Amino acid sequence: MLPHKQIEQRLQQAVRTVLPDADQATVLVRPCPDAKFGDYQSAALMALAKPHKLNPRQLANEVLAKLDVRDVCEPVEIAGAGFLNFRLKNSALVAALAAAARGKHLFFAKTTQPRIVVVDFSSPNVAKPMHVGHIRSTILGDCLARVLRLLGHRVITDNHLGDWGTQFGMLLVGWKRDLDAAALQADPLAEMERLYKKLSAECQENPATLEAAKQELVKLQGGDAENLRIWREMIALSQAQFNTIYARLGVKFDHTFGESFYNPRLPALVEELAARGIARESEGALVVFFDDIAPLKKQPALIRKSDGGFNYTTTDLATLAHRLETWQPDEIIYVTDGRQQLHFQQIFAAFRKWQSGSRVRENADCALTSAATRPEMKLAHVWFGSILGEDGKPFKTRSGETVKLADLLDEAEERAFQAVSEKNPDLAESGRREVARVVGIGAVKYADLLPNRQSDYVFSWDKMLALNGNTAPYLQYAYARIMSIFRKAAGTSNIEHRTSNIELSAPEEIALARQLLNFGLVLEAAAAEYRPNFICNYLYDLAGLFARFYESCPVLKADKASRASRLVLCDLTARVLKQGLDALGIECLERM
Repeated sequence: MLPHKQIEQRLQQAVRTVLPDADQATVLVRPCPDAKFGDYQSAALMALAKPHKLNPRQLANEVLAKLDVRDVCEPVEIAGAGFLNFRLKNSALVAALAAAARGKHLFFAKTTQPRIVVVDFSSPNVAKPMHVGHIRSTILGDCLARVLRLLGHRVITDNHLGDWGTQFGMLLVGWKRDLDAAALQADPLAEMERLYKKLSAECQENPATLEAAKQELVKLQGGDAENLRIWREMIALSQAQFNTIYARLGVKFDHTFGESFYNPRLPALVEELAARGIARESEGALVVFFDDIAPLKKQPALIRKSDGGFNYTTTDLATLAHRLETWQPDEIIYVTDGRQQLHFQQIFAAFRKWQSGSRVRENADCALTSAATRPEMKLAHVWFGSILGEDGKPFKTRSGETVKLADLLDEAEERAFQAVSEKNPDLAESGRREVARVVGIGAVKYADLLPNRQSDYVFSWDKMLALNGNTAPYLQYAYARIMSIFRKAAGTSNIEHRTSNIELSAPEEIALARQLLNFGLVLEAAAAEYRPNFICNYLYDLAGLFARFYESCPVLKADKASRASRLVLCDLTARVLKQGLDALGIECLERM
């Protein structure tokens, strides 16, 4: 068991002895924010003292009297109002490193209570090219799914395609009247986007075209054979191009259910909401009011328009119901931009009313709570900010057009190829192309995951492709550099196996070892708070600590025992870098 888990379990036992009714789930041990105070810290006793009307320091002393961690830690210190600070013994550090070297763990443990988690992300619209705005949802959602799976949860990913709605009436008119078959074959999404733009503009100016579009939509919704055939072809062509981009990004989905999949459920859903008094008529439309939820009192949710049509809210409620029935998830995560915050607040609140008594509860972003006999289900809207150009405005092409995602990835790989060619011109072109692919795609992903997800960030090619600073190329190079150490080591004699005895004496060795031990805690925090930037910053710090270790502590030129021990540290650092980057969806190369 990892040292922090040993400390945490024993602390919980000590608290249980002193306060039998205390909530043990709140008794946690986390990395110390400042290394001078120790390796780990717990602030739990201050929170527990208040409801019991106890002095926090007095409670800390009572708990400390029942706590025995002498085999793992130096004497525990009480600080401030009741913090407990823990400093690991070198023997505990060595034991944890040795266990990892033997393959028992990589500083994290699979959960003993796996949850079923649905992650809804990416969600492009049929007949439109994926653009730069899709990259945040796609990359963030994929990363969260990877981290949750790594920690042992059952993750179900669902790409909720926009494949239904009024735009298809216009597309059908354009397809039948103005389709360029050659252009469709060459670039289906570009041709469909051209048709949509043309018809959208024409509908605004010509009432006859608008009426024609409405009639084509009615025919589609009524099951007209020709319109259904064209619509299905639009979906198939769109999906093929989406899949090409997903393959480049290394993103996979378990399911791709479009809005149309839920269409048959909508009439019955609305009828039930009306029959139960959850939805009421208002100006000919059917609306869910939230009189009991202060932030939403003036923000009712429309579920059926006055003309009898349904909308995104109706479809999203049906989607939630389907997921609950089909997968019985413990959590559903929606990854979209921040502009949809109100929409999801309404969806979650309406669903709570509808599923009163079901297992729905609150999270940090959007809140839902209800009494339940079964474990509660969590609904989370994980929202993010915008991508800005270096002028501080929304990121666009020079002509002011939306940046297509395929074009962005092409440019990333081409810029990386130019950089690789300058630094390593002797490498065969195929090799340079492969390095450019891994570095270019990795740079785009990392630049997106590094900021606080709720912040806007400025897209800068120079920064994201730099080999220094907090970038993917820097971390990929750090991994490749360690791999080069082992290639050199293979040419020497008497190299010990990587599970050799470990010695930690130099400050740089100890600092690197302590950073390695925190990998699991960082993964857990990133999953709990939906913040991959925690992993990015951890890996950057790890690479920096390794660089200082390598500069100060000779590896291949050290004596036999030190060399063997330091090679273990090199190996573990490389493995954590690779696993951490994989959790972010970023590949590594052994040579760069």
